[in-house]
Amino acid sequence: MQFKNVVIFSKPKQPDVAKAASELKSWFAQKTLDVDLNPATVHAEADLAVVLGGDGTLLAAARTLGDHQIPILAINYGGLGFLTEVTLPEMHSALERVLDGHFVADRRMMMDVAVHRSGQAIAQYRALNDAVINKGTLARIIDLEACVDGQYVSSFRSDGLILATPTGSTAYNLSAGGPIVFPAMNAMTLTPICSHTLTNRPLVLPGEVKIDITLRSTQDEVHLTVDGQVGMRLNRDDRVRVERSKVTVQLIAPSGKNYFDVLRGRLKWG
Repeated sequence: MQFKNVVIFSKPKQPDVAKAASELKSWFAQKTLDVDLNPATVHAEADLAVVLGGDGTLLAAARTLGDHQIPILAINYGGLGFLTEVTLPEMHSALERVLDGHFVADRRMMMDVAVHRSGQAIAQYRALNDAVINKGTLARIIDLEACVDGQYVSSFRSDGLILATPTGSTAYNLSAGGPIVFPAMNAMTLTPICSHTLTNRPLVLPGEVKIDITLRSTQDEVHLTVDGQVGMRLNRDDRVRVERSKVTVQLIAPSGKNYFDVLRGRLKWG
C-alpha cells in the first residue's frame, strides 16, 4: 500500500507535543507526502493517520474519523499505553518501515452504544474501548439490570458496570478485575465494578449479542461514559444498548511488533 496523504492527531495545547507534530509534518513533507495537522479537515483523500500521544489521543482520533476508518499508526507520546505501540525513540525508523510497506494491520472491533428513554433512542455513541455506567462521587450503590439478546442475566448492585471490547479489556476492565481478551477475538466483556454481591463475576460474551443494561436506581448521579471521553447522565429506567459496530478501526505497526510484546512491556511480565 502506498501512502500519499497523512493526517496527524496530537494535543496542540501541549507545547512539546505540538513541536513534535510540526517536526513530523516537515519530515513527511521531505518525503513528498501531503500532511494535515488539523484533524477537523479529514477528507476522503487521507489514507494514513498518525497519532502522536497516548491512548486517549488515539481514542479521540478513532471517534473523529467516524466511518472514514483509515489505517492508524500510534506513536506513544504519553504514559502507559496499550494502543500506542511505537515508542518515541522508534518513531522515525518505524515510519520508514511503514512507508516502505513493511507493516502489519490489525482490525479492532468497535461497539455501538445507544441510550433509550421512554422507548426512544436519545443518544448514540461509538466505542473503541468501553462503555461504563457508574455512580457519581457521592452516590450510593446503584442497581443495574442486565439482559443479553433479551434474556435476563442478573441484577447488579455495585458501583457500576463496564462493557468492553477486546481492545478495551486492558483499560478500566483490567483495573476492575476483568479478563484480558486477545484483540482479534469477536467478543465483549461485562465486568461489575465493586459488586455488592461477591459472586457477581466478569462475563465474556460473543460479539454478535445485544447487551441491554437498565438503570433501576432512583438517584440522579449515575453516568454513562464512552471511552472515558463522552457520555451523559442517566435517569431511572434508562436502557443502554451495546452491540458490535459495523465499523472497525485499523491499527498498523511495523513488522516485528506484536501484541504480547506490548503486554510484556506494559505489565512488566517476565
